[in-house]
Amino acid sequence: MADNSVPSAHKDSNSAESVTSPTMAQAFIVWLKIGLLSFGGPAAQIALMHKIVVAEKNWLSEKQYLSALSFCMLLPGPEAMQLATYSGWKLHGVRGGLIAGLMFVIPGALVVFFFAAIYALYGKVSLVETLFLGIKAAVIIVVIEALLRVAKKALTNAEHWVIAALAFVMIFFINIPFPLIIAAAALYGFLRSKYHSTVSQNIAAPAAGHIRSTVTTIAIWLVLWLLPFIFLWAIGAHDLLLRVGAFFSQLAVVTFGGAYAVLAYLAQDVVSQYGWLTAGEMMDGLGLAETTPGPLILVTEFVAFLAGFKQGGFALATSAALITLWVTFVPCFLWIFAGAPYIDWLGDQPRLKGAMSAITAAVVGVILNLSVWFALHVLFRQVEPIKQGFLTLWTPTLSSLDWRVALLTVLCGIAAFAYHRSIGIILVMSALAALALSIF
Repeated sequence: MADNSVPSAHKDSNSAESVTSPTMAQAFIVWLKIGLLSFGGPAAQIALMHKIVVAEKNWLSEKQYLSALSFCMLLPGPEAMQLATYSGWKLHGVRGGLIAGLMFVIPGALVVFFFAAIYALYGKVSLVETLFLGIKAAVIIVVIEALLRVAKKALTNAEHWVIAALAFVMIFFINIPFPLIIAAAALYGFLRSKYHSTVSQNIAAPAAGHIRSTVTTIAIWLVLWLLPFIFLWAIGAHDLLLRVGAFFSQLAVVTFGGAYAVLAYLAQDVVSQYGWLTAGEMMDGLGLAETTPGPLILVTEFVAFLAGFKQGGFALATSAALITLWVTFVPCFLWIFAGAPYIDWLGDQPRLKGAMSAITAAVVGVILNLSVWFALHVLFRQVEPIKQGFLTLWTPTLSSLDWRVALLTVLCGIAAFAYHRSIGIILVMSALAALALSIF
């Protein structure tokens, strides 16, 4: 597989900020840690990686991280997993990208598989639900902490604050599709930078050999993406596996718009068009994905497992879950390994730099949207969208406030902001506190 050269310890372009390079073994341990602690969806995961990879380990600079984040937000699929893959690639090439991406996904995939099996065999388990209640409360604080940290780095002037505010209003109140918001921010940033200085020469333009390597990379990953379909067709596998593989391959390509846009598209088709799950089962799957580590898109594994279990038992369920994981995440590696060599160069061009800077500011507004949406749905049992002309107001029923979650959220906030406890400690503390509340 074509690998691309990556820099060792160096100074970031246009910055005196020195970054360091870990060994592969050191990186593996950190990526595994991130995978185990990556609760809370993309907002919390992006902040977790920033805290560890940029602030603590100093493996990437602020500029590199934010440029990569802007690029990943333009791609279909789970942006946090793609950001992890890029970070690993930046440190150790394709091998590093594979390790980072896989460690980000595999822990959560194993957890989802375990609970999907329990759900298929026994239905809801009250103990698990109670522990997840505590995790949800902790995740609210993780997301808020994420928002503050990313905003501090991304919003460097008044213009960026305005872009972030407009992005939040457009996506939260007016329900404008995420891709349109990002495109508008990119266009504004691009045009706004037209009077800036000439092209920077700090990073050379990609050479012809680099482009040939990119074409090879695309070809290799396209073949890898299609191999399971060829194999399943050749052995005459169960029709469900082909249909599941085709559906989630399409999902991996066409669903721009962030995690919740993907999940809304998924829920509608899985319940209404294919009838693989009931609406209640789909909601349980979404709740599971929100309270386990890894990308929220791992709910696709839950869907495929239940669909397979209903039609052919545990063996078909396992096969359906595996083919779904493959076609969901192989495209992510394709997008990153094809585009990663150009991210620094793109971020060094004045107009493109302006576009990516505006995108990053808009992303802050998107993270705020996810933060508010998640907090409302965790703190209140009933939240209804109320239409007022072209506006949508997410309105909670105040009497549906879950006092346990509110109390746990306050405790987690104190632990995080007053005592600066780590994410892992806060998650465990909140889960055990939820268990204690349920007992006493």
